[in-house]
Amino acid sequence: MKNFKIIILALSFVSLIGCNEILDKGPLDAFTNDNFWTSERNVRGYAFPFYNEFLGYGNGGALGDFYFPTLSDDQIGRDFTNFTPIQIPASDNYWRDRWIVIRRANVLLANVHSVPMTDAAIAHWEAVGKLMRAWTYYKLVRTYGDVPWVETVLDITDEGILYGRRENRDSIMDNVLADLQSVDQLYDNQLNEFNRAIGNAMKSEICLYEGTFRKYRPNPDAAGAERFLSASKAASEFIMGKSYYALSPTYREVYNSVSLVGNPEMILFKEYLPGVLLHSTIAYIASSTQISGLSKNAVEAYLFNDGKPLGLTSLNKSDEAVAVPSGASKIMNIKQMLDVRDGRLSQTIDTVLCYVGQDYLVTTSSSGYRVIKFDNLSLPATERTNTANNHTDAPLFWLAVVYLNYAEASAELGNITQDDLDKTINRLRTRAGLPNLSLNVGFHDPANNMNVSDLIWEIRRERRCELMTDNNFRFWDLIRWHQLDKLDSSVNPDILLGANIKEDITNTQVVRAGDYIDGSKGFQRIFDSKYYLTPIPSGQITLNPQLAPNNPGW
Repeated sequence: MKNFKIIILALSFVSLIGCNEILDKGPLDAFTNDNFWTSERNVRGYAFPFYNEFLGYGNGGALGDFYFPTLSDDQIGRDFTNFTPIQIPASDNYWRDRWIVIRRANVLLANVHSVPMTDAAIAHWEAVGKLMRAWTYYKLVRTYGDVPWVETVLDITDEGILYGRRENRDSIMDNVLADLQSVDQLYDNQLNEFNRAIGNAMKSEICLYEGTFRKYRPNPDAAGAERFLSASKAASEFIMGKSYYALSPTYREVYNSVSLVGNPEMILFKEYLPGVLLHSTIAYIASSTQISGLSKNAVEAYLFNDGKPLGLTSLNKSDEAVAVPSGASKIMNIKQMLDVRDGRLSQTIDTVLCYVGQDYLVTTSSSGYRVIKFDNLSLPATERTNTANNHTDAPLFWLAVVYLNYAEASAELGNITQDDLDKTINRLRTRAGLPNLSLNVGFHDPANNMNVSDLIWEIRRERRCELMTDNNFRFWDLIRWHQLDKLDSSVNPDILLGANIKEDITNTQVVRAGDYIDGSKGFQRIFDSKYYLTPIPSGQITLNPQLAPNNPGW
């Protein structure tokens, strides 16, 4: 397919609207709200900063959405990772920046109908404004819960709204769903910019989150859950109906490709180019700085080649690394473990362990398991290991996630069929070298500790393994399933344990818990129900007392 490329940057206003238009319209400081909204090109330029909300692999030396978030049971942080914040902050950039995006969306919505362009163009850009308002409110609600609802452009005279009260989070999300109905008005094209498929991918994610959140919270809303889950399924189905989307031949190329142009799995991706925009994700996992490795708990989530989990497989269950001579020293090899596992595991971590006292390629991992899924060995070593020098492209919305959303929404609605599994989960399993999943799973995993059916447990497993270290999905999945207590290391110690290094008998530098690397740094992570929500910054409550009281427990 023809895949037009965009660089997702906060480009200057000059580069967005073009020199000729500037010359036609006079000096930049002459632009006002009255003379700016004159063409679709200007509208496109105004909407361009919305792409900055999708970090991908980050910008320059700044951290991105992949690999770096380590508050989960999937990774052990280089430093001990605890619930945050521990106390109420005075200010919060995340809170501040989301309101800036909402204002930008409302400005677009307030002016788009006055622009001389086709009805289709007006409908498209109105849909973009509503989509980004919905996306931003989704981020606000899942983080802070009840928040004010603002759908107009505020000025200093709008004190009733500016200093308004927090609305119930369910009402806010009902408004979000209403905004999401506009995605059908987006341009239906294959461009790597806002279009109908991207809108539906965002809708698929938002509605899956909200549907399961309402189903599993202590005070369930069955009707609301069904409404959102049905919307998620329909949005996913729209994308799955497009013949030009298909899975990449291999799992890893989704994450380590120099270019994702033409990759049929991509719905929206972030392009990096030397001299224009670079990132540091590869440098962080390939340099001498200790990296955040996978946990024992995460590795044990991957199925064996026979399609069975650790507790039921008849294959070799040993996770013990084998000491293999390498010159005058030795390496700790786990190839025998990876050979009998889900193929995604060997594309996510190295076959050789690296940790304190066993620094493989001068690299150490907090758990011994070295994350490699983002690395690309075809790149020059100087590029791979230098901060702000990586230019592999980052997926933002891609087909595998849509498949997972569709399967989970169908299972939660109770109307999933074998055909649904075959066109989603089983395509992912085929790529991973695993047997198909059947509606009748055929076994009960002893590790199922979420009080869900065997089928839903396996669909959740599939999501965890497919999206390992991606976009902080795991943390938000535990929130929406109301399973955040799984991050309590006093109850689930495996989430802070790493690789089995029993054979490394002479190493006195690494900290162990029995045969396993201890990644706890001597701390425990203790769960408290208040961590389901982040507190409203105290400075904001001082400015607007109607934001009080703060979230429960804070």
